[in-house]
Amino acid sequence: MSTENEGAAVPPEAEPPAAGQASDGAAASASGARTPQTPPAAPPPPDFAPAVTTPGGATPADQDRTAAHPQQPAPQGYPPQPPQPAQSPYAGAAPAGPGGPAAPGGPADQTAQVPVYGTAYAAPGGGWGQQPPYGGGGDPWGAPGQQAPKPRRNGGLIAAVLVAALVAGGVGGGIGFWAAGREDSTTVSASGDPEALNRKPTSVAGIARKALPSVVTIEAQGASGEGGTGTGFVYDKQGHILTNNHVVASAADGGKLTATFSNGKKYDAEVIGRAQGYDVAVIKLKNVSDASLSPLPLGKSADVQVGDATIAIGAPFGLSGTVTTGIISAKDRPVASSDGGRSSASYMSALQTDASINPGNSGGPLLDAGGNVIGINSAIQSAGNGGGGGLGGEAQQSGSIGLGFAIPIDQAKRVAQDLIKTGKPVYPQIGVQVDMRGSGNGATIAQGGNDGSDPVTANGPADKAGLKPGDTITKLDNTVIDSGPTLISEIWQHKPGDQITLTYQRGGKEHTTQVTLGQRTGDK
Repeated sequence: MSTENEGAAVPPEAEPPAAGQASDGAAASASGARTPQTPPAAPPPPDFAPAVTTPGGATPADQDRTAAHPQQPAPQGYPPQPPQPAQSPYAGAAPAGPGGPAAPGGPADQTAQVPVYGTAYAAPGGGWGQQPPYGGGGDPWGAPGQQAPKPRRNGGLIAAVLVAALVAGGVGGGIGFWAAGREDSTTVSASGDPEALNRKPTSVAGIARKALPSVVTIEAQGASGEGGTGTGFVYDKQGHILTNNHVVASAADGGKLTATFSNGKKYDAEVIGRAQGYDVAVIKLKNVSDASLSPLPLGKSADVQVGDATIAIGAPFGLSGTVTTGIISAKDRPVASSDGGRSSASYMSALQTDASINPGNSGGPLLDAGGNVIGINSAIQSAGNGGGGGLGGEAQQSGSIGLGFAIPIDQAKRVAQDLIKTGKPVYPQIGVQVDMRGSGNGATIAQGGNDGSDPVTANGPADKAGLKPGDTITKLDNTVIDSGPTLISEIWQHKPGDQITLTYQRGGKEHTTQVTLGQRTGDK
């Protein structure tokens, strides 16, 4: 379910067409993510796609506002501004999604609008995150230092980046398409042993040499011919491959999947399970020997610190086996992304990196300086100049501007285990529908739910904790909550049964309460 925020001021928002609400538990839906307008020089953007079921549990409260809303041109000199979304579906009993898992109590059939495409901008109230100053000695590929305590977020940033922008389309364009079509395009030639060339196993060359044989290029084709190219990596000796949901979604029902290794060997594959809200999927290779598989080692994303070195591996624009490097630019970045129509939005509390990732990198591993997987590359912030973050298959696709986002591996691992075991994802939820407009003042529980439903699920986790319509949640444990999507992404970092502390405002007074997270199974 291919996301971000940083570096530029956002012009004042236009008056929203209506307050948007979402149930915290619903699957990640595009309602939390704002769809920016295309710059004047670019073709006019399409209207919103029809509403889709939100699997995270949060459901937009005003279902009647799922109709298309034409976008207004951005003021001269400002980046394009997305329209205000309707209420998000992530506070209710629906499955939680990255960015809005807070409400696992909302109705499962509630829907939220999904933007067709566009670049992401920070939500109101959120500023661009500051990067730590460069400097200081030490080798960026050396061992990480002592872990610092997790800082409180001073206003999270919500970014809506087209997830599908990281799936290289069939028309990819230029060298990407030409290379992807060649039989030897996935073959990686090593120019000697890195160790023999005085390149240590912990160098970028050494890590890449070891990891490349465990990374695959995935080609997905739907029953009607649509599809694209993404990336995945070996998860275990049984042939399971971990990737993004949006990479394989087109082939999930009657389509065809193949996975090609760096040595050119290609295998058919099948979908084992998909989590639309988390944007995680597991596929399994057919007719492959266990002895030929080398699972990539999984690290701990909780231990990652800003400034740590990163390596991204994938198939940007069909160029399999591409290795790029960077650093962790930020942690816990609330991100809402949409794949442009095949599914609802996804929410994540992402790792942000400046390693170059592009269409085709989706589902590929983000490695640390030890060669361990710390994230799954999932989305990018696009400049949106002309090409505008097109869907897979469009002739023009936006590329990297140094703002990439990865699903933390700690979360992805939990999801993968559920998918392998049962084929279905499990989402934590609190059972409320929240306003998804992103005012910057917190996540406000809606006054009214979808179709007249109660915005606080009766006997749900939030109801038992004493939360009521109109309450504004401002903190989850020690993390500042500035919007509905931030609440959802933070809730989805937990597991059902976890106890959290919510701080909220009611009638001008601050209160705290303990909430034990409920759960929802499946995306529908």
